[in-house]
Amino acid sequence: MISPARSSARRIAALLAGILLLAPAATGCGHRTGSGPAEGEATVITALDYYTDQAEHAQWGDLLTACGRTVGVRVEQTSVPGASLIPKVLQQASSRTLPDLLMLDNPDLQQIARTGALTPLGSYGIDAEGFASGIASAGTYQGKLYGLAPNVSTVALIYNKDMLDEAGLDAPRTWDELKTAAAALTRPGRYGMAVDANATFEGAWQFLPFLWSNGGDEGQLDTPQAAQALQLWADLVNSGSMSKSVLNWTQADLHDQFVAGRTAMMINGPWRVPALELDPDLHWGVAPVPVPRLGQTPVTPLGGEVWTVPQNPSKARQEKAARVLACLNSPASMLTLAQEHHTVPSRSSVAAQHAGENPSTAAFAGSVAAARSRTERLGVEWPRAATGIYTAIQSALTGEQTPEEAFKHAQQTATGR
Repeated sequence: MISPARSSARRIAALLAGILLLAPAATGCGHRTGSGPAEGEATVITALDYYTDQAEHAQWGDLLTACGRTVGVRVEQTSVPGASLIPKVLQQASSRTLPDLLMLDNPDLQQIARTGALTPLGSYGIDAEGFASGIASAGTYQGKLYGLAPNVSTVALIYNKDMLDEAGLDAPRTWDELKTAAAALTRPGRYGMAVDANATFEGAWQFLPFLWSNGGDEGQLDTPQAAQALQLWADLVNSGSMSKSVLNWTQADLHDQFVAGRTAMMINGPWRVPALELDPDLHWGVAPVPVPRLGQTPVTPLGGEVWTVPQNPSKARQEKAARVLACLNSPASMLTLAQEHHTVPSRSSVAAQHAGENPSTAAFAGSVAAARSRTERLGVEWPRAATGIYTAIQSALTGEQTPEEAFKHAQQTATGR
């Protein structure tokens, strides 16, 4: 998902200088509130995340170190596997041993904030001014901001330029254009289109742009809008323009199919850009996810991790952790992360700057402006809806049920009626 780590004293020094220069522009950066203990009483804080990949761990470690220096603390970073993070956090919350700075995947913030384990960022003078509304929503629980994401991601349509050029096609903008293009690009050994339709939250994530852009609602799945979106996927499979194997493919599998020339188009995210760039003979482009009707703006799901400040007996450490969090969300930090991870800066003005300098991320940046958090509508009930969505996808694409029947059953299962 990320480029190799480039850890060096020179890079850290340059990053630190940039953060010091730009930090005043970051909302909440450098603010002190209340009458807490003196700054010198907290010299070390702890941070917990799930960046276990060696390169990713090092990149975040560099940034945490640099931000720690700006506020006069040493940050001790611990990384655990993604599947272990929430169980560990819940255990630490019950034993009151939470870290000073905690990273959470944005759909998990609601669950942890509900336990009372997190502190509102407004207590430290930090707000979400300048962030897209969906990003602010991802860090909010019951009207209070508990987390901020320095960078985010979403999905778009990635296509093979040579294949589309050979067929005389432009990147499809609407559902009808998508079906036409997928059919024209399909030939023996190659499908025109690919999505991740597997029976996991990843499959539900990939379907959301089609559901939401058609006016569908994850809280009420048995609607014509939801059925129409799923019918699009079913039509692509039934016509032979999309492989039935999408029922088992992950987003990594989509990438492999694309680079091998076995699919001309796919839905995927900016984390695939580094690997796509490794092949100089692969000519690819990125366009927004096609929408039902021309002129509409796609509504895509928001990915990314938020940083939070847990409850802690030491107010001095809480305040230092909050200042490190604000530094992580400064323009300089956002640009560093976006360049290393090929993601989108969370501040709208910084995202526009980055997109102008990196055309391969422009479509993702444009979609982030209208992107939605998965928990925005349902909060902690989102996982139940996601399960209903991917179960319905499986039923419809295997032909076991029509899209209408599949979503009617999903709604009945989710509500118990």
